[in-house]
Amino acid sequence: MVHEEVTPIVSAGIDRTVEWVDTDAAGHQHNSAVMRWVEAAEAELFRQLALPDYFPSAPRVQQIINYRSKLWFGQRITATLALEEIGCTSMTFVFEVHGHPHEKSDGGLAAYGTFTTVFVPQGAERAQPWPEHMRAALSDSDRTQLIAPTNSSPQRRLVLQKETK
Repeated sequence: MVHEEVTPIVSAGIDRTVEWVDTDAAGHQHNSAVMRWVEAAEAELFRQLALPDYFPSAPRVQQIINYRSKLWFGQRITATLALEEIGCTSMTFVFEVHGHPHEKSDGGLAAYGTFTTVFVPQGAERAQPWPEHMRAALSDSDRTQLIAPTNSSPQRRLVLQKETK
């Protein structure tokens, strides 16, 4: 596998602490916690873009998560995501979750992957083209830089990789 760097269209990140509810019986993250953190970063992105109408109309049609290391109860994490591609009716995001140094871990990349959403407006049964106001907000050249986590310590830049075979 070869990793290639992805140039994000827009991106965002959040910092969290792995809470007890985020863990399984072994004390490390439950597999569902990664997507909750990624969804929180996604929500942050769309809040900053002032697009509240995104969530009720953007179901997921695919998600892929690759787990690299464990995250432990009490460990700080940074979840980042970036819009990789906008299609006519779909958007593909890439994401990473990094653990900060912790007594049980040196930190580093814990999970990465992709997910795809489609635009299904209220009342519709099939995907439709993304509305122009969303496309414009997402492709605004002033927004292509990283929207950094607000409580990041240490501050991390988004380094997204795409796996190729």
